[in-house]
Parts: sequence; C-alpha cells; structure tokens
Amino acid sequence: METSRRDDELASFLTVLPPVDFCCVYGSTLHPNNQDKSKMVDYILGVSDPMQWHSQNLKMNSDHYASWMVHLGGARLITEVADKVGVGVHFNPFVNWNDRKLKYGVVRMNDLVQDILDWNRFYLSGRLQKPVHLLVDNLDIEDVNSVNKRAAVSAALLLLPSKFTEEDLYAKICSLSYMGDLRMLFAEDTNKVNKIVKGQFDLFQSMYKPFLEDCETKHLLRFSSAETNLVQDSSLSASRSLVSSLPASVRSQMGKLLGEKKIMSRVSGEVCIASREEAANCMEKVMKRRVMVSSARQAVSGFLAAGAINATMYLSQKMRKAWNSRS
Repeated sequence: METSRRDDELASFLTVLPPVDFCCVYGSTLHPNNQDKSKMVDYILGVSDPMQWHSQNLKMNSDHYASWMVHLGGARLITEVADKVGVGVHFNPFVNWNDRKLKYGVVRMNDLVQDILDWNRFYLSGRLQKPVHLLVDNLDIEDVNSVNKRAAVSAALLLLPSKFTEEDLYAKICSLSYMGDLRMLFAEDTNKVNKIVKGQFDLFQSMYKPFLEDCETKHLLRFSSAETNLVQDSSLSASRSLVSSLPASVRSQMGKLLGEKKIMSRVSGEVCIASREEAANCMEKVMKRRVMVSSARQAVSGFLAAGAINATMYLSQKMRKAWNSRS
C-alpha cells in the first residue's frame, strides 16, 4: 500500500505535462529509508519529438524554463542546445510542484534507445545501469535495457580481480558512468558510489540477479560460501567473452587503441586481446574519454538551459555536498 501511494504521488506530476512515452524516477528518492521530502525528485522523460513536446510544455509550464531561452528561441532553441551542445537531454531543475522540488530531463526516444544499446554517449545508459523506478514504458525500454545491463556486468567483471564481493560488483557497475566525469573533481560527493550501492543494495540485487545467473551458467562466474562470495574465471578466453558482450562502439574504439592489426574481423567487430589486463586498461581508457566528453558537454548545456541563477544554485549545492564528503 505504501509503495502504491508513493507511485501515485510520483506519477501525479505527469498530469501537468504533455504525454510521454517513457518516464522513470531515479536518485535518492528510491532509497528505502528516504523520508526527506526536501530532496529533489529526479525524472527522465522520453518523447518522440522533443521540439513538439517542449512547444506544448511551454504553453503549459513556461516557468519551468530559463526565461532567456523562452524569449530568444523557445522550443527550437531548447532542443538545439540539448542536441548540439549537450548530449540530447534538456533538464529543467528546481521545478516547484506540490511542495516538492523536481528536476526532469527530456530526451528523444531514438536517442535514448541508441545510447542504451551502443553507449555512444554513455549518459542515460549509465543512469539506467543503476536502479530506477519506471512510471511509463510504452515502448518496453525495460526489455531493451537488458542489453545495457548485461554489458555493464561484463565491463565491471573486466575491471575486477578474480575474487570479490557482490557489493564490489555493484560498486564497479555504478562507477562506470563516473569514470572521467569532470564533476567528480569538484562537484560530486567522493563517496557517492558507495552511498548509492549501500542505500539501494536490494534493488541492485534484484536488478542484476538474472545476469549473474547467466554468467554462472556460462562458467564465467561462481558463487562461493566464503566472505568474498564471488569468483570469476580470469582466463584469456573468459576475458574475450566479456569483451564480446560490450557495445559495438566500445569494441570499435578499443580496436583502434590496440592497433588495426588487432581487429580480427571488421564485420563482427571482434577485438583480439593479448591479455586480460590489456583489455581492462583499454576499455577503461575508452570509457573515461567517453564520460569526460559527455559530462563536459552536458555541463555546458545544463548551464545554458537552466539559466545563470538556477545553474549557480545547482552547482553550489553539488559543491557543498562534495566538500562535505572530503572533510
């Protein structure tokens, strides 16, 4: 009953927006023990045509947007800044509704699916590797996201030692989208990954159980009764199997870093690796570069989209949390 009441409360915000094809809530709202109504509630909204959606929403909720964008270009400018400056997502932060502060990001459905499947921007795909709460899923993104979660497990296993705990695994999955993120240098809590995993451990477990069972079936992973309760096959063949589960764009970039001679097949995109360490280091370089570029682009886009006052407020809050975590 409590869950149903929470779902109704979260979904009620959608009644004041134009229709969406996808909606999920993420962040601290999902922490089981979170009763703090002052914390911002974060939404991701997927729509077929962002420009049309923003045009409708401007008529309904113009106060959600930075005034300069509304006056200078409206929906067209909002969409162009998201697409050409950022990574395809426009965020409206500090929205006041029903005595809550909300933030919502709007993304084109095609861009969302592309990022989930190929990690081409590794922005929302990274977000969807962590627990989210679905409110609308007209196009079965939950099923599409299974490809993303399987790839996340493979990437995390490549970066982990032969023995580790379940918490280590989820922390490594969670950290993938923060590798290279410029915000981690000055505007994010240094303990963010551990806090996310500890606060939502049960959600991570239910989210990744089928994929760990699949790895066990393929003899890539086995559960142990020891304190370090997971043991993986660290052989070269197992490592190659993990690499083959990574998105095509990541494998392609790895091939370029390793040298063209290491591309075994241009058709399949299979990467020939000499060692597990080589594969892990190469993949980490690719992901750090991808996250760094996306985080920088989105930071600039977010500053423009939110307006100077809101952007400064948001950044100061983030920096305060970051400095508190360092003290």
